[in-house]
Parts: sequence; C-alpha cells; structure tokens
Amino acid sequence: MRDVFNFNPGPAVLPEPVLESTSKAVLNFANTGMSIMEVSHRSKEFDALLVETESLVAEVMGIPENYKVLFLQGGASLQFSMVPMNLLSGGKTADYIDTGSWSSKAIKEARKVGKVNVAASTKDDKYTRIPSPSELKLTPGAVYCHITSNNTIYGTQWQTFPDTGNVPLVADMSSDILSRQFDVSKFGIIYAGAQKNMGPAGVTVVVIRKDLAGDVPEDLPTMLKYSTHVENSSTFNTCPVLAIFVVHEVLKWLKNMGGVPEMEKLNNKKAAVLYDVLDSSSFYRGTVQKDSRSRMNVPFRLPTEELEAEFLAGANKRDLKGLKGHRSVGGMRASLYNALPLEGVQKLADFMAEFEKLHS
Repeated sequence: MRDVFNFNPGPAVLPEPVLESTSKAVLNFANTGMSIMEVSHRSKEFDALLVETESLVAEVMGIPENYKVLFLQGGASLQFSMVPMNLLSGGKTADYIDTGSWSSKAIKEARKVGKVNVAASTKDDKYTRIPSPSELKLTPGAVYCHITSNNTIYGTQWQTFPDTGNVPLVADMSSDILSRQFDVSKFGIIYAGAQKNMGPAGVTVVVIRKDLAGDVPEDLPTMLKYSTHVENSSTFNTCPVLAIFVVHEVLKWLKNMGGVPEMEKLNNKKAAVLYDVLDSSSFYRGTVQKDSRSRMNVPFRLPTEELEAEFLAGANKRDLKGLKGHRSVGGMRASLYNALPLEGVQKLADFMAEFEKLHS
C-alpha cells in the first residue's frame, strides 16, 4: 500500500494493481519483447486487447448490443463540439441543462453549430444544486438533451436523470462513470474523459447508440464523424495505445472488485464518512445543497482563507494530497473516485476533526 492518499480531481488516483501491471507492460507487453508504448496499434496483440477492453466496458456498464464503445482523443472537451456537429443540423434544436463550468462550456461550443435551448440553469444559485424536474423547459422534438452527470468543480450530481421521453439523452460522465449503476438504454451518447475514474489522461470513452452514429452531415470532416470511428473500431488513426491499456487494466480490477454494484456501495460509504463530518460541524461548511451532493467530489470551506491554507499544509504533511479546491471557487475539494480506498477518506475525516478541535 502507498502511504499517500490522492484526492486529486483528475488526473486522479489509479488502483495499485493497475500501476503494477502497467509498469510491467511498459517493459514487455503481451510477451512481445516490446513496450506497450512501442507496439503497433494494428498488431494482433494490441487488437486483442482493444477488443477485450471494449467488451469489458460493455459488460461492466450493461451496455445493450445496439451501442458501440469508442476510444477517442481530445478529451471531453472535443465531445462538446463533436456531439452537436454530428447531431445538431438542419435547423434542429438541442436542449442543454446548465449545472456548472463544463456544461456551460458544452453550451458555448454547441451554439457555434446550431440552435441551443438552455432548458434549465442553476447559475444564479452559484451551481450549488441540480435543477428539479419542474424547472426543466424541454423542447418538444429536440434532437437531444445534454447534461453533465457530475460536476467536478462544484460538487453536484444528478441523483435521478431527467426523463426526456423519446429525445436522446446525451451525458458527459467524465467524473462519475463506473461509480454507480444506471440504465444505459436511457441515453443516446455517454462520453467520459478517462482521467478521473477510468484510466489516465489521453483517451475518451464514448458509448453511442449506433443509429445516432449513422446519420451525420456529409460535409463533416472525416475525423469528426462518429461513423468513421464506429466503422474502424477506434483505429482510423493511431489510437492512444498506452491509455487504452490502462483502461483495460482498470476494468479488470473493477470487475474483480465486484463490478459497479460493489463500487457504488463503497462510494456511498466513503461519501457518508465525509458528509457526516460536514453535517456535524459548525467549523466546516459544505457548499452544495444536500439533495444534489456528489459522491465523487466533495467541496467544503473553512472559516477563513488563512485557515484553509493552514489546513492544506497540514493535510500535505499527513500525505493527504490534492485537496485544494478549483481555482474558480477556492476552498477545499476531496475527490473520492473508485480507486481511493475507504481508509484514505477516514484518515481525512480524522484530520478534519483534529484540525477543528485545535482551531475552535
């Protein structure tokens, strides 16, 4: 076990068995005598790994057969553009629900392509909550409805996904994919930068309903068409070989741990430990309304910025790393991704109690 507990929001903590198997593959992948960083993305050894990785994603997420799993590049930020470029054409309208920095960036990119209706926004509440179903002003016949399932910066999370009827739901799940169970068939597209809960930076996992990948504008650049990557099984260009290997290893680890159901139980326990501290304290202040709290990213404040600086210094000395809040909001943020052990969250909770006692 490492002594350091990594609360970074992304790139984030990876399971130790994954670090070990990756270190071996860096020297010798699949008995090829070559590093995973050297093998061809068209070699039989890597092709077998790619097929198995796609299969593992489908298995652990319960993905129906009419969907395709893609491994792309450009992060979730490129998907902000690819989604509307592929789906939002011909004068159609897309609904977007604004719940934080990343959803607002997705809206900005979509508006460059076509007509966008912001169906709801919690910006006026400083993104401290998820909108209620009654607040949603959805467009009848919209081409899709886009949400950000978990807001890494502000620490909010959809507890129940919106009902959009026959309109495909598109979700940026970068910071909570694989952390809880849900029905994939309710979504048209799910995308996630891997660097928070699924692997390292450099690969983006896209789960797309096949019919949505087929009907795209002809004049769209080849690399920006989902159909290009579906038809070539993510190898139209040189794919991020090392990053996909790590995703494969994370999925194997997750499956051995009992899959998403067991991860969800563990994540609920970890979040409860930290929220119990916040709810029982007059020293620490949570920044999210209780019905919108994220199980992945927990932001909180101390009475003064001076105390926050002292808290961070003390946490670092105790090998509790990555607790500084995002620069746009300040304060603290503990990211509790799948690979962070319960022991680390308990150690943080103990330090918080000690620090409060010392300064109250």
